[in-house]
Amino acid sequence: MEDRLRKHIGRLGEEIASQFLVKRGFKILDRNYRKPWGEIDIIAEKDDVVRFVEVKAISREILPDSLEEIDYRPEEMVTKEKLKKLGRTATLFMETMHDLREYQIDVVGVILSESTKTARCRLFEQALEENL
Repeated sequence: MEDRLRKHIGRLGEEIASQFLVKRGFKILDRNYRKPWGEIDIIAEKDDVVRFVEVKAISREILPDSLEEIDYRPEEMVTKEKLKKLGRTATLFMETMHDLREYQIDVVGVILSESTKTARCRLFEQALEENL
């Protein structure tokens, strides 16, 4: 049951993150790009730069009480290892597509409140460089 809930929150978070990015001028190129070596939640572009976006979503309803009072940041759950894997997958995507444009790894953190039907999103650009 918990795995189904986690997947539901993940899918909902990706949908909300996509809408969030579109409102900020991004064009969504692809979602849930999967290869044996990795997955990219959202591939988008803005200002002729390809953006590979990792989405981390959490529901307020399942946060432990101890985290309820602090400013929880799901985007901080993206590890250096995950960012490096995303970087490798992004590089292979660009090579496969013969796309010579600049690209970067971004992260969107989404905090959902299913009881109030609201969400808060934060975009962190160039997350891979910041974490090396």
